[in-house]
Amino acid sequence: MSGKHQPTITAETTASPVEALMLAYDFIFRSSSDGILLANHAKIIEQVNPAGAAMLSMPVEELIGKKPEQCLRHNPALLNLFTRPGDQTLDVRLPKRRLAVGVASTLGNGERVVILHDVTEKQDLDSRRETLAHTIAHDLRNPIAAIGGYADLVGKFGDLNEQQVKFLGRIRQTTAKLHEVVESLVNLAWIEAGMPLAHRPIELGTIINKAVHQLTGLAVAHKVTIAISLQDPLPPLMGDPERLQLAVYNVLHNAIVYSHPEQTIAIHAWGDVHEAYCSVADRGIGIADEELALIFDRMYRSKDEQVRDIPGGGLGLTVTRTIITRHGGDIWASSNLGVGSTFTFVLPAVQPEMPHHAASQD
Repeated sequence: MSGKHQPTITAETTASPVEALMLAYDFIFRSSSDGILLANHAKIIEQVNPAGAAMLSMPVEELIGKKPEQCLRHNPALLNLFTRPGDQTLDVRLPKRRLAVGVASTLGNGERVVILHDVTEKQDLDSRRETLAHTIAHDLRNPIAAIGGYADLVGKFGDLNEQQVKFLGRIRQTTAKLHEVVESLVNLAWIEAGMPLAHRPIELGTIINKAVHQLTGLAVAHKVTIAISLQDPLPPLMGDPERLQLAVYNVLHNAIVYSHPEQTIAIHAWGDVHEAYCSVADRGIGIADEELALIFDRMYRSKDEQVRDIPGGGLGLTVTRTIITRHGGDIWASSNLGVGSTFTFVLPAVQPEMPHHAASQD
């Protein structure tokens, strides 16, 4: 035997791409919090993940090897997901008073996959928010409306002097301001409390167009024109479309009420693979340099008399900033006093998946 050092030979086992994919699939299948049920082309259930069995409160053994009609006949919605052709989305009632959104699709090999996403907590949160809004409406809005109503009645019981007319005008302005503040407080309290936001694909252009449609009447009343310029296509986003629409609405609403008549408000949206931007530019009152850092603060309103003469609660921009930052973005403003302001926000775009062959080269 030679005295030279002999290299040690070890055998390494490397999974093939197909084996690696199957291992990943098995991990996702077993660890997913969504219930997953898979039936073969003969409509016999072949696979059920742990979450699915737990959601249905049924042992896996009672599901696998059976047709949906045999083991799921007590749940018509879930049964329909297996038996109806094509893609389906239905609400599915689960044991223990829980609720899931069921999504079903037929794969290319004829297998039918059903995914159950438990939305019980979301439904509870929505219900609690509606209760909160209703309580505030009853306990605050009704008294505020009564104050405004009594102010309107005062003028019907005799002539008023100039000072009294002025004070009644102030009361009406204050009640209008309180109505706006109540609505904003509900939204701000809910968002700042860390309540979950929706997380689904968003088309920024659609959100902008909806906000513009909501405020068209106000723009006409203030004699301003809204011009929209959207990059086509805009980067894809993920998030809560209703909340982001509220953010755009708030910024656009401010642009309208603080603009001079016969002016144009420009909304521009653009982006790249990393980020999406939206700006709202007006030609109106503008913001003083020393106030730019304060306008997003809760309840802040400018000392400018032109601003204070316009009803507002000082919460719209605070709500907007909170929504944008909860989505991982940022918002800022630039302005020239007496000339106009531009508000711009940025949101992270959905990153495109890297092709497998490109990823393997790293």
